[in-house]
Order: sequence, then C-alpha cells, then structure tokens
Amino acid sequence: MSLNVLKDIRKIYAGLNAHEVREAAAQELTIGLLANSENVYRDMEEFLVPPQLNSAVRERALRMVYRLDQPQKDFDILLCEPGVGLPRNGFLFDPVGGDPGGSDVALVDSIVSENQPIELALARTFPVFREAVARRLVTRIARENAMLALVTALPNVVPNFIELPWAVGEFATDTAFLTMNQIRMALMMAAVYDHPIGYSEQKASIAAIAAGAFGWRAVARELVGKIPLGGGLIPKAAIAYAGTWVVGTGLDRLYRTGMNFSRRERRAAWTHAISQGKEVASELRP
Repeated sequence: MSLNVLKDIRKIYAGLNAHEVREAAAQELTIGLLANSENVYRDMEEFLVPPQLNSAVRERALRMVYRLDQPQKDFDILLCEPGVGLPRNGFLFDPVGGDPGGSDVALVDSIVSENQPIELALARTFPVFREAVARRLVTRIARENAMLALVTALPNVVPNFIELPWAVGEFATDTAFLTMNQIRMALMMAAVYDHPIGYSEQKASIAAIAAGAFGWRAVARELVGKIPLGGGLIPKAAIAYAGTWVVGTGLDRLYRTGMNFSRRERRAAWTHAISQGKEVASELRP
C-alpha cells in the first residue's frame, strides 16, 4: 500500500501547480457530430451548446464542434445518431429514445466517466458537463483522502521525497496531505466552472480550507460519537472522506450558485458524508 500512497502524494503535489490546472482546462477539444439530417445535427449542437448560453461561451464552444460525414479517430469525442455506426470514441445520441431528460443525463455521465484526462476542458468549455465532472471530482478526491488516511505511518514514508516542502518536522502528517488534496480540488473545481484559477484568485476558498484543516476533525468527532463506525482505521478514513466531500460539495455549490452552505446544511452534509465515508473506508481497508 505504501507505494500506491507515494504515487498519490506525487500526484497531489503535482496537482498544486495552478498553471498546469489552467492549461488542462484551456486545452482545445475536438467534438465530432455524425448524423443523417439537419435536425439531428442541430439537436446535437444544442445539447452541447444550448442557445441560452452567453455569446462568448457559445462562440468558444462552437469552435470545437464539427459536423462530420464519417468518423475521425483523432477526435476526442464523437456524438453519433443511431444507425450511423458507433466508433471507439463514439457515444450514442438518441434524443427520441425514451425520456429525453433521462437520455441526456445518461449520455453526460457516460461521456464524463470515459474521458477523465480531458474532464476539466470538457466542463469548462461545455457547461452541460459541469455538474457531472464536479460530482466525480469530489467523490474521487474524497476517496483518495480516505485511502491516504488509512496509512498510519505516513511521516515515516514521506521524508524520502525531499522535494515536498510539507515533508518537514511535525507538519509532515496526514492532515497536511489531506489539506493539500483539498486545495488541489479547489483549483480543479474553479476550472470546472470557468472561474479564475490560482492561489491569489481563490484565496478566500483556499484560506477556508486551510483554516478548517483541523477544525473539521472536531466536528467529525462529535458526529462519530453518534454514528457507529467500528474500530481501527475506519473512523479515521471515514472522517477524511467526509471532510473532503463536504469541502468539495460546498465549493460546487458556491461556484454554481454563488451561495455557501448554511450552518444547518453543512451539518446535514456532514451527517450524510460520515455515513457514506464509513462505507468507503470499509471498502478500501486492506
């Protein structure tokens, strides 16, 4: 397990480079459309770039969408009408197949789940993917933090990697790495919602994460007393998951609506996340 955690730590530290997050979000995509009629082409374009988007967002997104008459292997994603064939990088677009709303949700989830390397650019460019990408980011990073919390001898592992500025003295703790991962998540969430990315640009949310790095444990301890979690490492990992999940869902709401959780909503989120974290910790425990 130690080797896997070391890889996670390297990934976390690399993800703290705001410039790299900006570049990942700004990369140009190629989205191809394969259809048999003008109406279906138009439906595909409106799925990706709804007419209610502002003109600047629409213009940027439409530059990356191409109507094709045959599959292109070098395109990132192809939307294909039923009957035209489904290549390796293709996804079935069927606006009349069952409930349109349900079909759209399934299509969005399918595209996002199979395109993690371009998820930031996908969400930033095409708002239809933002909530799905944000949800996957929060869940994935919360699980990473649960796994990190399962390693009890983290300070004995880290000092070999002297390039990590956090691997110094008593601050080389699991709390430091959990917080680093949450800050990485904050950078990525800003990218998802096309907000300014960087430490100065996000100083309020990053300061809140840093300030809460120890405070959220006190809240979690109170909840742990009310929710049976079992012994050993399970409570530690469940709390790490829950703390990260609550931070992530709070950032998601802030960027989507401009509003923070109320005190009551935050506590409700904690209760839900602790219970969910117990299940994840039990699954991940070696």
